[in-house]
Amino acid sequence: MSIRAVVWDVDDTLFDYTTADRAGMRAHLVAEGLLGGDESVEQALVRWREVTDRQWARFAAGEASFEGQRRDRVRVFLGEELTDAEADAWFLRYIAHYEAAWALFPDVLPVLDALAASHRHAVLSNSSLTVQDRKLRVLGVHDRFETILCAAELGVSKPEVGAFHAACEALDLAPRHVAYVGDHPEIDGQGAAEAGLLSVWIDRDGVYTGADALAGPHRIASLAELPALLGADTRFGAPSTFG
Repeated sequence: MSIRAVVWDVDDTLFDYTTADRAGMRAHLVAEGLLGGDESVEQALVRWREVTDRQWARFAAGEASFEGQRRDRVRVFLGEELTDAEADAWFLRYIAHYEAAWALFPDVLPVLDALAASHRHAVLSNSSLTVQDRKLRVLGVHDRFETILCAAELGVSKPEVGAFHAACEALDLAPRHVAYVGDHPEIDGQGAAEAGLLSVWIDRDGVYTGADALAGPHRIASLAELPALLGADTRFGAPSTFG
């Protein structure tokens, strides 16, 4: 199998979303005067992530618009009946703190450099193009990708086969010639495998071990392992830590 292109997830694959979200929300809670009650900072951060995951699932299922899930995240988290304008304003204040913490993972630029000459590159995200296009520009990697596809505009989201095939069609390549790299074992890993792509699951935290490892995706702990997995003609790369 000859892999000619790599399609990338963004959040928690290229971009350290979890760290930025936690740092941004912590700063936002302080600025909004929402700390000091019975709930600790850590409890508030966990609750914010749980609310985010639930509302994002509604968006992925087509039950809410992209803007709607953002507003509902604020309303549920605060437990208040806010107008759209009030919820939007609160979320934008959070975004300012969140963006201040944006950063790529340290292994991203080295692997993009290593694969620049040997593979084409694209993005497939379950977010919106407005969000991810700007994010990739701010992070300085936007021009590394031929195309950027997002669920909000596609009308289909991962792990649906149609989302992965849309990325292949944009590159004019058959799925067997495309690798997909993402951090979520089911949404990215199994979804890409079932769509016929070479599925690469980046598991930086070693969440699954032994019998818990999923069939289908190739599991790596660092993007440094990717060139060797793709058979790229490069000196960059590292053996798998999972054996």
